[in-house]
Amino acid sequence: MSETSISDAKRRILDHVKRSGPTTASRIADALSLTDVAVRQHLLGLESAGLVSQSRQSPTGRGRPAINWTVAERADEVYPNRHAELTVGLIDAVRKAFGESGLTRIVDARSAEQVRQYRKLMPSSGSSLRQRVEGLARIRTDEGYMAEVVREGRSAYLLIEHHCPICDAARCCTGLCDGELAVFRRVLGPDVAVERIAHLLSGEDRCVYRIERASLRK
Repeated sequence: MSETSISDAKRRILDHVKRSGPTTASRIADALSLTDVAVRQHLLGLESAGLVSQSRQSPTGRGRPAINWTVAERADEVYPNRHAELTVGLIDAVRKAFGESGLTRIVDARSAEQVRQYRKLMPSSGSSLRQRVEGLARIRTDEGYMAEVVREGRSAYLLIEHHCPICDAARCCTGLCDGELAVFRRVLGPDVAVERIAHLLSGEDRCVYRIERASLRK
């Protein structure tokens, strides 16, 4: 359910839950001058869309325990997200304050930290090439890149990223893309060759990397 597909009543209820924190359908109905039945129906619709969740209060007496409603993490999609704008603004500020060389040092530091974190999550050094590539794909998917691995020929693999969560920042600072390519090469190991064969910033609809044993490139 996108922001434009939420009815006015559902949006009012979602906004109220977001402002109020855990609350019951009855309290929402009182605050918004709606019936309990209408509020519960809207809450169930919002729950099916993954925008709110429910939990039961501990009973304090006779009767059924009350149900508390809270905003789910997916509801962030409904509200404005200025992360990309903030990131681009910070990149511009760093460039103005420290120049391109300063920005490059920051990108390098980010890449070094990525390498450290990825190595903790990657399969062991003795793993097969496919296991390593699939391990990298899992890490990238967890970061929002929607990565998958496809076999190419007898010995190569394609790492395909269907989404780029840092696209705006990468357009502003192409060094981020160069840094990621270097990260892949370092975490996959010196015996592996990595080549970017499709690039979102070059007009392609996704980023694609061909990965194979370095000895096969000679």
